[in-house]
Amino acid sequence: MGMELNIILAYAFGLILLYILGYILLIPIKWIIKFVYNGIIGGIILLLLNVAGGFFGIHIAINPITAIVAGFLGVPGVVLILFFKYLL
Repeated sequence: MGMELNIILAYAFGLILLYILGYILLIPIKWIIKFVYNGIIGGIILLLLNVAGGFFGIHIAINPITAIVAGFLGVPGVVLILFFKYLL
């Protein structure tokens, strides 16, 4: 009957620790992926604004900061960028 209770408990404890460690490392990766995704969406919104705003003389430079602000805040972020550019 080669396996003792101590060995089985050690394997179970090791698997639980491995699961907890994987979960802890997975959360920051989800946040990073979410911020990158939102930055890409913000860049697309800014690109569409530049294309449509070209007829009205509205232009916002697309750089990582404006893309992240627009991606993180969405449409209010684009309005905020426009506010800072044209009213301040």
